Amino acid sequence: MQNTRHDTVRFDLVIFDCDGVLVDSEVISCAAHAEMLNRHGYTITPDQVLERFLGVSDREARQTIEAELGRALPDDFDSQMKQATLRRYADELRAIPRIDEAIAAISLPKCVASSGTPEKIRHGLTCAGLHDRLAPHIFSASQVERGKPAPDLFLFAAGQMRAAPARCLVIEDSLPGIAAAVAAGMSVLGFHGGSHCRPGHGERLRAAGAAAIFDDMRQLPGLIGRIGTN
Repeated sequence: MQNTRHDTVRFDLVIFDCDGVLVDSEVISCAAHAEMLNRHGYTITPDQVLERFLGVSDREARQTIEAELGRALPDDFDSQMKQATLRRYADELRAIPRIDEAIAAISLPKCVASSGTPEKIRHGLTCAGLHDRLAPHIFSASQVERGKPAPDLFLFAAGQMRAAPARCLVIEDSLPGIAAAVAAGMSVLGFHGGSHCRPGHGERLRAAGAAAIFDDMRQLPGLIGRIGTN
């Protein structure tokens, strides 16, 4: 029987972003975010949330919004946002198509490094049936001082996994995520197959520094093998 697993010599670790890479959650999250912001006097559409805050940590998005509002959001805003998002996840969230097969075909160590909160990441991965495949190697921007596009989260994940940054490969769908991987000195692939990705998004990821772009998770193991031996 043909072996479909792909080992490489160049990489010691594959780091997956979560939203838009493992789970098809960005459209859901943006709708929940827009709903709550409008409720609190900040007029914005789901598409505008996507355009402005894709890949940005909740903490840094809130800081930007509060600066523009000229006032603080309610103390429990983060809790309200979390509950609104998790309610939608329960009914609407799905895994990215074929991601389970891709994970199974990659024999390298793997981890998750996401801008989301630990609870949001855990709940999303659980709803999509992926949590047990990737736990306990799941890291959140809440564990570092600066979120993406700063390199802190990816460097933290590499340190926890005892991998040198130059031997890490990141899988990302956002411009801040690509920038963070490049700043960390890591290789990065740009995924543009999520339901939130508009025409031309893949080329924007490539222009930002992705070594290659793809829109079908069945391509991922082969891509890792190819760039890992170049």
